[in-house]
Amino acid sequence: MITTLIWPLAALLSWAACWLLYRLLLPQGALVALAAASLVGLALAWPHARRWRRLIIAAGFPLSLLASAQAVLPGWAWLLPLGLLLLAYPQRSWRDAPLFPTPRCALDGLSQQVSLQAGDRLLDAGCGLGAGLRALRRAYPQAQLEGIEWSHLLAALTRLRCRWARIHQGDMWALDWRPYRLVYLFQRPESMRRAWDKARSEMAAGSTLVSLDFEVPGRKADAMLTLDDGRRLWVYRI
Repeated sequence: MITTLIWPLAALLSWAACWLLYRLLLPQGALVALAAASLVGLALAWPHARRWRRLIIAAGFPLSLLASAQAVLPGWAWLLPLGLLLLAYPQRSWRDAPLFPTPRCALDGLSQQVSLQAGDRLLDAGCGLGAGLRALRRAYPQAQLEGIEWSHLLAALTRLRCRWARIHQGDMWALDWRPYRLVYLFQRPESMRRAWDKARSEMAAGSTLVSLDFEVPGRKADAMLTLDDGRRLWVYRI
């Protein structure tokens, strides 16, 4: 995978792929070529763990095209990359966490703290592109995994990436959490009080709320795991 290559080789190859696709599709129309190449840039950027690398890769092709003599597009065409960003990350979701993927091995020790039965339903609340679902699957391969994501585009892409999971498109705060034995979040500090209140009012006794990085204010965790990179996983039992 490109993400495993030495930086900045990963960025250079990603930009080259965008430019190659742009040149191939240019006979079909400049706008078609721009939109397709920009989408490929976004797709190649998302798997990178570091936000600045994702930004560099995603913005590299449009900026290089703008700076080159190839940019024979009307001025409004440069709104297309912004439109793609808004489609992936609609305004209503800005009050929740940005699109930060869960590290692949972040939940590997969770099953030692929270025992679940085969077939139990688990929810990734705000699943983005499915990184949290994949980490949950590593920890609980026999569970029924579900995710919910407000962005139509991200929900559709996650359905393709995680065909073994059920993906809901909608508001994680409006979804009923009662059916789930475990709800996992990678949100932000301001969301944790609301998440705890929702979990406590809806989830059954014995179920679990799990948060990466951010703890519930004023509530002592039932367990806390420190990951290899120094991050913390907070476990709260209902």
